[in-house]
Amino acid sequence: MANKSQNKRLSINPIEKHDTAAWANIKRTKPVSNVPIPSEFDVEHAREHVEENQK
Repeated sequence: MANKSQNKRLSINPIEKHDTAAWANIKRTKPVSNVPIPSEFDVEHAREHVEENQK
């Protein structure tokens, strides 16, 4: 019983945050493949975030 309530509690809170992901704000998509293309600003912001948080 304890495992069910613990699993439910853990599934409520997301593990990953995608606020700084380059694909969070899609500028456009490619017509055939529908691949999202982020803006230059979002790519640079994501790159800075990764470089700051390297171990």
